[in-house]
Amino acid sequence: MSTLSRARINDVAALAGVSTSTVSRALSSPDVVKPDTRARIRDAIATLGYVPDGSARALALGRGRLVGAIVPTLDNAIFARAVQGLQTTLSDAGYQLLISSHEYNPAAETEVVRALLERSVDAIVLVGVDHTPQTLDLIRVSRVALLEMWTYPGSAAEGAENAAPVVGFDNREIGRLAAQHLYELGHRRFGVISGFTRQNDRARQRVEGFRQILAEHGIRLPEANVVEQPFGYDGGRAGLKLLMQLRPTPTAVFCGNDVLAMGCLFEAQGSGIDVPRQLSIVGCDDLPVSSQITPSLTTVLLPTYELGVRTAHVLLSCMKDDAPPESECLPIELVVRGTSGPPDA
Repeated sequence: MSTLSRARINDVAALAGVSTSTVSRALSSPDVVKPDTRARIRDAIATLGYVPDGSARALALGRGRLVGAIVPTLDNAIFARAVQGLQTTLSDAGYQLLISSHEYNPAAETEVVRALLERSVDAIVLVGVDHTPQTLDLIRVSRVALLEMWTYPGSAAEGAENAAPVVGFDNREIGRLAAQHLYELGHRRFGVISGFTRQNDRARQRVEGFRQILAEHGIRLPEANVVEQPFGYDGGRAGLKLLMQLRPTPTAVFCGNDVLAMGCLFEAQGSGIDVPRQLSIVGCDDLPVSSQITPSLTTVLLPTYELGVRTAHVLLSCMKDDAPPESECLPIELVVRGTSGPPDA
C-alpha cells in the first residue's frame, strides 16, 4: 500500500489476518470479538493509521454516533460549563459532540441545524424554546431526537406548542428568588438589567418572575426600570448608567446573568456608589469568579455542568430505547454574598 493512500478496512483485515466483517464487528461491537483477535486488529489499526469511515459506519449501524448542540454564544463561560458536561458524558458513551453557535440570530440557528443534519447527527440539542418554525420543521422532518435545554415546561408556556422535551431550570423562579430576597432586605425601588428578551425565553422569563413577586407585594416595576443590554461587562455598565438617571433611583438591581451583574458592580464602584450600602446587586449563574470579586456577588446558582451531564444522559437513554425523553427541572438556589444588604436608611 502506498504511504500516500488512505488505509482501508481490507488493509487492516489483511494485516491482522482476519476478515473485513471481523474488523467491522471489532469496531462496532467489540465485546463479540475474542480478546486476542481484538488485539491484533487494534495493532493493525495503529500500524496503518486507519481511520474508520464515519459515513460508512453510520450507514451500516443506522447511527453516526454524533450529537449536535447549538448554543447562543461560545463567548460566555456559563455555556462552556454546560457544553463540557455534555461533551464528557457523551464521549464516555462513544458519541462525538458537534458544537456551534448562532449569536442570538434565529436565521443563523436554522442554517446551523441544516448543516448538522447534513452530517447525519443522531440528535440535536437547542437552548431555550424560542426557535423559528423553519428550524423546528427541519428537525421534525429529519426524525432525529430533539432536546431543549436551559428552560423548563413550567416556565415556558409560550413555547409549549413545539412539544419538545426540555432539561433545564425554572427561569421565572430565578427572578422570583432575586425579587423576594431584595424585598425582604427592605428595598422598595428596583431596577433590572436584562439581556435582550426578544427571542430569548430565558431572559424574558427571569424578568417576568421578578415582576411577579413585586406585584404580589403591591409594587409596580415601570418599563423604564427594565433595561435591556447585550450580555457582557459593558452591558452591565451601560445598564446601570441608564438606571441611575431615573428619579427616584433604584436601591436594588437584578441582573439577568453574573457578567451583567459584575459590569453593574464595576460601574457602581467607578461612580462612587457604595455596594451594598447604597445599591444592592443580584446576579444569576454563580460563575466561579463571582465569589472571588470584592464584594463577592449575591447570585442565583445554576448547576450548569450538571445540566450538560443530565442532558447527555437523557439523550443517551432516548437513543438507546428509542423512546421520547422526559423533561427534567434542575434545582437552583440563591447564594447570598456581599453585594446585597438593607437599603441605606
